[in-house]
Amino acid sequence: MKVLSDLTEAAARLNAADRVLVIGCSGGGKSTLSQTICERLNLPYVSMDRDFYWLPGWIKRARAEERSLIAAKVAEERWLMDGSGQSSFDLRLPRTNLILWVRMPRWLCLWGALSRAVMGYGRTRPEMAEGCPERIDGEFLRYIWNFERMTVPKILAGLAQHGPDVPFLQLKSRGEMRQLLDLLGRPA
Repeated sequence: MKVLSDLTEAAARLNAADRVLVIGCSGGGKSTLSQTICERLNLPYVSMDRDFYWLPGWIKRARAEERSLIAAKVAEERWLMDGSGQSSFDLRLPRTNLILWVRMPRWLCLWGALSRAVMGYGRTRPEMAEGCPERIDGEFLRYIWNFERMTVPKILAGLAQHGPDVPFLQLKSRGEMRQLLDLLGRPA
């Protein structure tokens, strides 16, 4: 796997990329980062939750339909996809130019998810499917708490299997996220 550690190099690759994947734990800031990058680089924003996973009322879309929608979207020339679902890595990674992995500490992800739920409770976020108002429950909090132990090994395996040559940058602090955005500059 091609791990990038230099933010200047990562920003240059990001500026040149047509297809970017942003992954990470819920509450870590990946959607906010994704939307800001899309504004600055004029990339179409794709939310896995909004565009593929959920139907109104928090109903999970049928897997075959979900995969068909993902396959059609990844065939497009330009996009930034916000979402960590490893079940579609086989479709997404071969078309991805760069991966940004928002890998914040567990406490920060929990804080982000809890504050987002309190501030937006009952309203639907722009990156969520219509009819799926903000909520929080024990299952979601356990997912965040166990993300590093349960999900990261699956992400690493998926990256190795389906995207071994795709460069990726891990962003481990809000400061690194701000530095990357500063290197990208402002929208034209």
